[in-house]
Amino acid sequence: MSGAGEPLPAEDLPGLLELVREDLVRSPGTVDVPRIVRVLRQQGRVLGAAATLELTTRIRDHVDGLGPLQVLVAPGVTDLLVNDDGTVWVDDAEGLHRTAHRLGPAQARDLAVRLAIVGGRRLDDAMPWADAHLPSGIRFHAVLPPLSPGGAILSLRLPAARHLGLDDLEQLGALVPDARAALLAIITARVPFLVTGGTGTGKSTLLAAMLGQVPPAERIVVVEDVLELSVDHPHVVHLQSRHPNSEGAGTVDLTALVRQSLRMRPDRIVLGECRGGELRELLQALNTGHEGGCGTVHANTAGDVPARLESLGALGGLDRAALASQVASALEVVVHLGRRHGVRSLEEIALLQRGETGLLETVTALRVRDGHLEEGPAAAALAGRLSARSAPVTAGRPDAGGSRAPRPEHRRTA
Repeated sequence: MSGAGEPLPAEDLPGLLELVREDLVRSPGTVDVPRIVRVLRQQGRVLGAAATLELTTRIRDHVDGLGPLQVLVAPGVTDLLVNDDGTVWVDDAEGLHRTAHRLGPAQARDLAVRLAIVGGRRLDDAMPWADAHLPSGIRFHAVLPPLSPGGAILSLRLPAARHLGLDDLEQLGALVPDARAALLAIITARVPFLVTGGTGTGKSTLLAAMLGQVPPAERIVVVEDVLELSVDHPHVVHLQSRHPNSEGAGTVDLTALVRQSLRMRPDRIVLGECRGGELRELLQALNTGHEGGCGTVHANTAGDVPARLESLGALGGLDRAALASQVASALEVVVHLGRRHGVRSLEEIALLQRGETGLLETVTALRVRDGHLEEGPAAAALAGRLSARSAPVTAGRPDAGGSRAPRPEHRRTA
């Protein structure tokens, strides 16, 4: 029997963890100190108060949390990645880097299967991949062998620990000082826009921060495949798509949800991420009087956005000419983000318009250079659109007075 002040040896943890799981089957509930004490006593063990509390936390992490990855969850961490060789990587303010942690093949597989079950997904040899949204807000994806020959691969996207506003993003270096005014002007003028960028550039974070500046009297309806947008606003409702069950039935896609959002008295319709034919529904919605709509799209540069929209439009049955016509009247601005040396930041604000060929193109209005916004060829056109649409509105706080968004100050490109 362990002494009253002795911690549990590390090699004993797996066996005790299995006993706790069996106890949970017999007596469902939470993993707490009384349960751990009961299981220990059944094994003839007694630990001190501090050791019991520490053990309870460790077992709770394994049963309810991220198991061996839980210790890596910290402020600023956005992604946890487990490779097929068991190495564990973290993406945080310092960028993507390898940690000292390593999972064995069985450990990684067990964690992947458990998290899939928590997210209501099947993950086994017959269905060797899973994509789920966990109750804690974590976005989870896993692939099992033989698709990943070395071992299970896990990708975890962690929710933001707190709401980040435009001021916060400026302090973190994601926005240059005069960019905040430009983004606020876009929101105030109810200009429809897309936030674009590559994977991990902070598109959802910036979009949520901008939506936090929407006047509190406006109703925001957010449509997403996976709940990622956490908006600090008093009147936000979320619609989430539903994947098919094990029999392939029950699907509710984004296209259907965009249609439903039109019946919910939205002031602004937000499509968390445009990835398919739902773009057509969004464009139709924005072309029927729903101003200020927005969303995100994956694109490596602002110049790539037209081609990306054309490929998405094709999935919705729109040819290039039809898409250009729809987009030209429904979407106006592209806010593009990049990532350099691990730092996510605003790179460019561009206008979406039809070119001389009648097809879509983006023209730079403002670009970031040397820590400032510089004017591009479409700067005057952007200023004109913002001025034409501007109206005295509240800048996103119930106690704020009505005011126009300040005109952003920037330098002219030489």
